[in-house]
Amino acid sequence: MPRSTLSLVFGTATWVVLAFLVLPILIVIPVSLTDTSFIGLPRDHLSLQHYETFLHSPEWLQSAWTSIWIGVVVAALATALGTAFCIGCWFLSDRAAMIARWILIVPILVPPVVQSLGFYKFWVTLGMIDTYRGVILAHTLLALPYVSISVFAALTNLDPRIPQAARNLGAPLGFAIRTVILPSIRPGMITGAVFAFIVSFDEIVGVLFLTVRRVETLPKMMWEGIQESINPVIAVVATLLVLISLLATCIVALRAKRTPA
Repeated sequence: MPRSTLSLVFGTATWVVLAFLVLPILIVIPVSLTDTSFIGLPRDHLSLQHYETFLHSPEWLQSAWTSIWIGVVVAALATALGTAFCIGCWFLSDRAAMIARWILIVPILVPPVVQSLGFYKFWVTLGMIDTYRGVILAHTLLALPYVSISVFAALTNLDPRIPQAARNLGAPLGFAIRTVILPSIRPGMITGAVFAFIVSFDEIVGVLFLTVRRVETLPKMMWEGIQESINPVIAVVATLLVLISLLATCIVALRAKRTPA
């Protein structure tokens, strides 16, 4: 088959796959601008009435604020713990580090329902059901693998002889970590923090298991809205979630572009 034909076939397949992945997500944007009182595409004209409803709803705004501040706290905790874990593994033997990394990545491999059921049983014993600290701790555990993957990738580009040289020059271990290792892996830490925030901000299964009425995150509010009545405001919230995820992804991409190889 000619090379031009192969390029056309693979190029077409690429765009078809991208359209299949992206279009179902982007369809919520015109739905959020509908001029009707139900879920659907605009009939006569585009309207911002449902955005206005969202901005004037104390319940929606409170749930959005709850998701944001929980996501920020989770990003900070997951980044601190994940970075400490990765640096500790970096000083271990290759075999021990590999075992530790696989154990930490297990939560990504386990179905969310199984994870949430385990959290529920354990959190009942600890008295953390329907509490902010219970949700934050669960989200932190879920976000740790994403932070560790990012930080481990940054550590692979760090020459181990550099911190060793700092130690040989008399720098204590803590000082070497703070002044040599952390600045070198900062891009990986930022990327991990962004992904940790996204994981927390979008998470729904664990919240449904661990909360009742006291903790209302944005995804949970959407879920309850779908169960009670399909309101176009849900499309507005879905659009905001997509835009926030895209913004976070752009931040990571720009940060990676500015970081020298």
